[in-house]
This record gives sequence, C-alpha cells and structure tokens, in this order.
Amino acid sequence: MAMASSLICSTPIPTKFITKQNPLSNHSSNPIFPKLTKQPLRNLVVLSTAAIEAETQKSGTAKTPSKSLPFRVGHGFDLHRLEPGYPLIIGGINIPHDRGCEAHSDGDVLLHCVVDAILGALGLPDIGQIFPDTDPKWKGAPSSVFMEEAVRLMHEAGYELGNLDATLILQRPKVSPHKEAIRANLCKLLGADPSVVNLKAKTHEKVDSLGENRSIAAHTVVLLMKK
Repeated sequence: MAMASSLICSTPIPTKFITKQNPLSNHSSNPIFPKLTKQPLRNLVVLSTAAIEAETQKSGTAKTPSKSLPFRVGHGFDLHRLEPGYPLIIGGINIPHDRGCEAHSDGDVLLHCVVDAILGALGLPDIGQIFPDTDPKWKGAPSSVFMEEAVRLMHEAGYELGNLDATLILQRPKVSPHKEAIRANLCKLLGADPSVVNLKAKTHEKVDSLGENRSIAAHTVVLLMKK
C-alpha cells in the first residue's frame, strides 16, 4: 500500500495551457476630415458625419451603442477662459458682458457641454475629437451646428431625450435675466419640451479663475430613453 501511494503521488498532474489572444493593435482616435476650404456653413453637419464614419471605420467601434439599453446617462463638462474682445454666448444667446469666451468656435460653454453629455451617453468620441479645434473649418462656427449633429446621432441610435439638467458656473454676469431665453433655445435645439430641460446658475464665491471672472464652466447630465 505504501508503494502504491508513493507512485500515485509522484505521477505528474496534466496541466492545460490556455493560449492568450494577441491584443488588438491600437488605432488613432482622431477623426479625419476632408480638407476643404471656404466650406458653406450648411455643409458642416455633413462633414462631421463623414468624420464620425471615418473614425468608426478606423477604430472598429460602432457609432451606435453596442447594447440596446432602455436608457443611457451621459455627463458633460466644459470650461473656457474669458477675455476682452470676444462675445459671451451661452446656450446660443448673446449675453452682454465686457468679455467673452476665447475659443476656436463661438465658445458656447453650455452647448459644448450638452453635446458632450449626449455623445457620452451614446458612447461616442467627445466633441474635441469630432469637431477638433485644429481644423480651420470650425473657426467661428456656431455651436448650434454641433448640437444638431449630436441630436441627429441620438435619434439615429434610437433614443430620445428623457431629461437634461445643466449647471452654469460663473461669477459675472448674472444669468437670471437671460435664463428663460437660454432654456427656450435649448429646448428648440433639442426638440424637447421645457418640462424636461432644467438650467441652474451658480457663482464660484470669488474663488480661483471662475470666481475671479477669468473663466466660465458648465456641467450637464442627460438621460436618454429608448424610443
């Protein structure tokens, strides 16, 4: 019995080896836009669509959500430096102020933030990748163009806006006199009922660049519902 036990214990135990798959090669995340000059504004959305398609073909990532979820949540954040000599445009509304957002486009911090929230909910590249500030075609472009494309992508993916909650952070000027005009324009761009679009504004208690009126920021959360 002792010999049998010894033989059994000394028998090597077969081991199964699992071959690891080679990782996929990395792909660049920067979209490729057609090099056009003096492109009419009405064609900007067409160009951005082509850019997204080029990006998804190159990266192999689906441009619509991979899972058909009943709802999706996205968060957006944006911040711009305030400088003299620029218009201050918030939510598509020109706000009287002694300085405005220095940016490649019109610098609309709120619309940029909403666009990023929608794109994030859809699992798509952010606004900086789809509309890069290195491309001259977006120089001075109204942010409503970016919003129209984000809304188109939302509907194409089979979703509609459940609700939106946005917070502006700036020391000056006071947003309250313009709040309803901003919210109405947001509803128009989103094709949404006013009851599902909320807008708040906060100061930064005179702390850092926001509180010193040297910058403006926004946070946005969106809920997208399956149609």
